[in-house]
Amino acid sequence: MADADDILERKNFYLDVPQTSNAYALKGSNALDWGMKNRLARIFSPDDCRTVMLAVDHGYFQGPTTGLERLDVTICPLIPYADALMITRGALRSTIPPEITKPVVLRSSGGQSILKELSNERVAVDIEDAVRVNASALAVQVYIGGVHEHESIGNLVEIVNAGNRHGIPTMAVTGVGKELARDAKYLGLATRICAELGANFVKTYYCEKGFAAVAAGCPVPLVIAGGKKLPEMDALRMAYLAVSEGAAGVDMGRNIFQCEAPKAMIQAVRAVVHESETPERAYDLYLSLKSAGEGSELCTAKTQLR
Repeated sequence: MADADDILERKNFYLDVPQTSNAYALKGSNALDWGMKNRLARIFSPDDCRTVMLAVDHGYFQGPTTGLERLDVTICPLIPYADALMITRGALRSTIPPEITKPVVLRSSGGQSILKELSNERVAVDIEDAVRVNASALAVQVYIGGVHEHESIGNLVEIVNAGNRHGIPTMAVTGVGKELARDAKYLGLATRICAELGANFVKTYYCEKGFAAVAAGCPVPLVIAGGKKLPEMDALRMAYLAVSEGAAGVDMGRNIFQCEAPKAMIQAVRAVVHESETPERAYDLYLSLKSAGEGSELCTAKTQLR
């Protein structure tokens, strides 16, 4: 306890300096509470309001996906280059060292497999467990136009409400079935519905025609799914076009961890998203890092996770 007999009376209230209250720059987020903004600022860089998320949650319905057979070996070396890690709670607890300082976007819906109807999901994580693992955001799949559209929207609403009570943002993920086209009309519908129902940011797909309108019509940030494995130049070009047309970043998985040189690829993606490098220059960076041996080293040192 401070000594009450030695308190200085001389104080400086800086009367000539008005107190500042800066607006929070991330799209659609200024009215959120402090905790929400703080968690979003971990995911989206305060410098440019963009993010490179690394998606490794595929096992929740695909099982041991190629490139994710051993997350401790293949994913841990990539974490330092990601702004956030999208993962399930089981994989997080069993394979990811707690020394990591990168934010976790926690997969919070599930209940189906590739053997069944994909849209038949339920809420799969209790909010208290999300708090236990220090999640910075909750991710929930939403199947607009799917067989279980109504149930998936209900999952979103439930997770948004739970997240709001605890100051944890929600990322809606627009799931597209085989019968639905990934065009601007559909993506604009799906992303807007997710935002209207309270999602703080939305993961969706890029479309070559009309994506700028999709991004403009969604009042919260969009992050782009990488989707199936593409040639590296094509993946970099997709990321470049997406951010140029209004996306706030990417949430890539297979286009990073299924590359021959994943560490080189994620650095090339970062150059596109955060440095506005052209696809050509980013691809040159990828080839340079690849030739220099930026491959998939084992995750052994805790310091490389920070």
